[in-house]
Amino acid sequence: MGAAPASGVPSGTAVAPGVTYRQYDIQGAKGPARAHVLTVDLRNTHVRLGLLYPEAVAARAPVSKLADAQGAVAGINGDFFNITETQHPGVEATGSTDGPAIANGHVLKAPVPDGQRFGPALPPGATTHDVIGVGVDRRARMDSLALAGSIRTPVGRLPLGGLNQYALPVNSIGAFTSDWGSVSRVRATCGTDTDRAAACSTNTYEVTIRGDRVVSESTTPGKGAIAAGTTVLVGREAGARQLRRFFKGERVKVTHRLVAATSRTAYSFALGGYPVLRGGRPQAGLDDSASAVRTAVGIADGGKRLFLLALDGAPAHRTGLTIAETAAAMRSLGSVDAFSLDGGGSSTLVARAPGATKVSVRNHPSVDAERPVPNGIGVFSTSKS
Repeated sequence: MGAAPASGVPSGTAVAPGVTYRQYDIQGAKGPARAHVLTVDLRNTHVRLGLLYPEAVAARAPVSKLADAQGAVAGINGDFFNITETQHPGVEATGSTDGPAIANGHVLKAPVPDGQRFGPALPPGATTHDVIGVGVDRRARMDSLALAGSIRTPVGRLPLGGLNQYALPVNSIGAFTSDWGSVSRVRATCGTDTDRAAACSTNTYEVTIRGDRVVSESTTPGKGAIAAGTTVLVGREAGARQLRRFFKGERVKVTHRLVAATSRTAYSFALGGYPVLRGGRPQAGLDDSASAVRTAVGIADGGKRLFLLALDGAPAHRTGLTIAETAAAMRSLGSVDAFSLDGGGSSTLVARAPGATKVSVRNHPSVDAERPVPNGIGVFSTSKS
């Protein structure tokens, strides 16, 4: 039996034209869960969705502060992220997300290797490349985004293995831009593609590119803000050996983009997580034993209507739902496709009350206060009524 509303789903209250908020109870296998849901109708031309983030990939802030800073009328938290570095003492946690991120059509970052991700085990077939986003056609869709990039020098071309991500593939070179922020880049050279806890690499090198010319080099990854128009290349193992061949003044051109697996329509925004419902059917292999507070997004009406869900973390409801029950709950709302985001202490849903100019937190975070997060989905309205 899948999760279902205990007493029907209420119609909700208006947050803005095309945006409603509601809450209702769901009886899960391990106890009652309270769902907080935003319904967003993209057929209303005054409504759009966008990425909430604190103007840097490696930074965090509460969802309410992100929403108010960007003028959103509502929103939820987003992707799983590098929350701690207990496995690498002395290494700074970046706060950066597992998956890709696009904001206002601009590519912010690429996905980390699957074995480096934070969060629960992925269902069969899911990867860190999975995203949910909205295209420039104003339709929401689930997809997969992969990095395509290169480093061109006078003597040849090297593949680019990462973009503004907290973990680089073994033997690769990654690019860091002004979008990264000021956090140390050391974490990018720790762990392996299959073992997040593996030791940090002892073979690293860093090259700074400005105006398509090498301007500095270092034997270890650095930290601090990266100026606009500057790219820092970080290499590990074979990638480090390749970077050691660079010299000051050498011409180097770095290019990068994210390539979609299914959509030919460019994304206005996208962020990572993993699919739980596709074509009205739950994904195979979804866990039906571990209950937790969850955040999820559902898509209906050909991508023109969305459901943003966050469960309540108050003690009376903290048992939450299994991921299989979450998929069923999204289907009961009318979702054809659904996508899981970060849960637990990160689960947060905010919305403006009628007449308010700032959002308020509608669910109870399970850690009693809002957890700072690296990104989320914001709901924006240009309507004054």
